[in-house]
Amino acid sequence: MTLRIYNTLTRKKEDFIPIDDKKVRMYVCGMTVYSDAHIGHARTYLAFDIVRRYLEYKGYEVLYVQNITDVDDKIISSANERGMDPLEYSRRYTERCLRDLDSLGIRRANIYPKASENVNDMIEMINKILENGYGYTSDGDVYFSVKSFKDYGKLSRQKIKDMVVGARVSPDEKKRDALDFALWKAAKPGEPKWESPWGKGRPGWHIECTTMSAKYLGLPFDIHGGGQDLIFPHHENEIAQAEAATGKEFARYWMHVGLLTINGEKMSKSLGNIITIKEVLKKYNPEVVRFFLASIHYRKPPNYTKEALENAKNAVEKIHRLHDILLSFISREDGSSNEYEDNRIISIMKDTRKRFEDAMDDDFNTPQAFAVIFDFIGEINKFLDKNLNPTIYKKADSLLTELCSILTILQDGEEDIDKDALISILKKYSNKDYNILSGKEIIELLIKIRENARSRKDWKLADSIRSDLLSIGFEIQDSPKGTLWRKKRAV
Repeated sequence: MTLRIYNTLTRKKEDFIPIDDKKVRMYVCGMTVYSDAHIGHARTYLAFDIVRRYLEYKGYEVLYVQNITDVDDKIISSANERGMDPLEYSRRYTERCLRDLDSLGIRRANIYPKASENVNDMIEMINKILENGYGYTSDGDVYFSVKSFKDYGKLSRQKIKDMVVGARVSPDEKKRDALDFALWKAAKPGEPKWESPWGKGRPGWHIECTTMSAKYLGLPFDIHGGGQDLIFPHHENEIAQAEAATGKEFARYWMHVGLLTINGEKMSKSLGNIITIKEVLKKYNPEVVRFFLASIHYRKPPNYTKEALENAKNAVEKIHRLHDILLSFISREDGSSNEYEDNRIISIMKDTRKRFEDAMDDDFNTPQAFAVIFDFIGEINKFLDKNLNPTIYKKADSLLTELCSILTILQDGEEDIDKDALISILKKYSNKDYNILSGKEIIELLIKIRENARSRKDWKLADSIRSDLLSIGFEIQDSPKGTLWRKKRAV
């Protein structure tokens, strides 16, 4: 099945055909760095992390650019309140915001161009807009003339005559028409400023994304993305600027992410319901948050509630339960080959992969993809008492891990075993040289010591080891096939 993407520009799903064969160029509007990253940011950037992961799974080479808005009215206001230089203020918050996304397990883009470092390129693009007759200067400011661009409104499906009704001009603006927007702003006291043909000043917000996407990806590029709140005016203005300056198509596919709500309400400063990534990670494991966000289709608005996060936690536990059991089976040597059962599992795996790909090829349908994964878990659970060859269990776990990792679950590094805590426990029960052992090997050794204690009916020792492991987050389960262990996920 061919990958199909819902294109906001055409309001329909279209076959995805990259401009440059197996290379995909993608731009997503980044953060305005004046405060810590919040769960709404996580919603958008996780969605496009999954888009990139699936494109890579399909064999594409992805160049992912995400800008940093480090020159902006909000940044200047916040910096001035704290008596700081705006650029230094935004530099600090750039690092904080990116670390917030790191802590949630969202992969970084390939390039993070900053507005402040690309001003000369913006000046060049503004000059082209002026030369082509789509803009004008006004007492140190430069404006884009909306009515001069005949295709204005094609992304948002708005007509200029309807926009005029609600258009307003603020007292400090010097534009000719209420619909026009700033390309360049004359310098004001206490603001960062750069030299330009129109005097000292700074770029408008919209011009930075047009300029940097064109600079780092070339025109046209494949995918432009962001939250649904950016369709108008930001993305509409980006198109107008790019096509007015270059005469070229700007972006081929436009993808927009549904905005997150908190208990059914829009997240906003005025409602006091903004939840930062730091705050949510005090309550829930990053993987739980990622599952919650990824389990809702990217174009739908996820509703952040305690119940939704608890459901996500239970779902992640279910995935890890099978993963941990399969890992324990893989390490065994007593399995036996059963061609009939092996073939049944292989058939299930082939069907699972196809159904997963069908779901993701349908505009990145992550809810359906997760449904396929849970069907797979249910099917494989039926074979856990068959004592099959470890190789077949390894194949099942490899598929589970591969598909889940596309949806950001079971990522590398998720095992996070505290080896120091395990060493402290092992010292109580063994004199073995633990320094050469991995964390998993220490757990296996403790389980072996416990099994020996059980065979001697030393229940006190066996219970003590179980209790010690549980105290640092490891559950063990006794079964007819032996003792299994798994890490209990933090919430």
